[in-house]
Amino acid sequence: MTLAQLLWQENRDLAQQALDHPFMHGIRYGTLPYAVFQHYLAQDAFFLNAYARAYALALVYAPDTQGMRDFYELLSGVFAELTLHERNAKGWDIDLTQVVPDTATLAYTDFLLATATLRDIGEICAAMTPCMRLYAFLGQMLAFQEVTEAHPYRDWIHTYAAPEFEALAVRLETLLDRYASDIPPVHTTYRRAMQLEVAFFSAQAIPSTS
Repeated sequence: MTLAQLLWQENRDLAQQALDHPFMHGIRYGTLPYAVFQHYLAQDAFFLNAYARAYALALVYAPDTQGMRDFYELLSGVFAELTLHERNAKGWDIDLTQVVPDTATLAYTDFLLATATLRDIGEICAAMTPCMRLYAFLGQMLAFQEVTEAHPYRDWIHTYAAPEFEALAVRLETLLDRYASDIPPVHTTYRRAMQLEVAFFSAQAIPSTS
């Protein structure tokens, strides 16, 4: 088992929490109120801008040319994801330049940027990998059911279920295996990122059905 596989297995409890979360349930069945998704989209765009900066710092700290190339291509993948957000935002009249980040969003972005600025390349990979692996997992799990053309979140599900996104997640896991050591700080950093992912979903205000 590789280090990336071990870390993922250690944190499957949090991955399951994310999959079972009411927010993700709403995405799965198309019942999530548009206002909630709009808020999520704006917060996620703010997060992705920080995530892109973390990739840029990882590129700078990469110890070899192949690593620089890999981080550059992963950074390009983030920009492609942001393009999807911008397209959705235009359709729903959301101004992504005026986003006020929630506490949960700031906690995650501050963690990522502090790690990318102050820690070594292995811990940077450990901080960034959970986002990619978790979203690939969620997209693939949600895509097991039939997603019709009329499903309001069809594009979201297909984006993260796509083989292209899985390939990006695998590439980042490969970098984690290459640069990180099986030491406590790496395990702690990975789990903290997973906890912040779940907290990010929990910060989305979902109206009670009771």
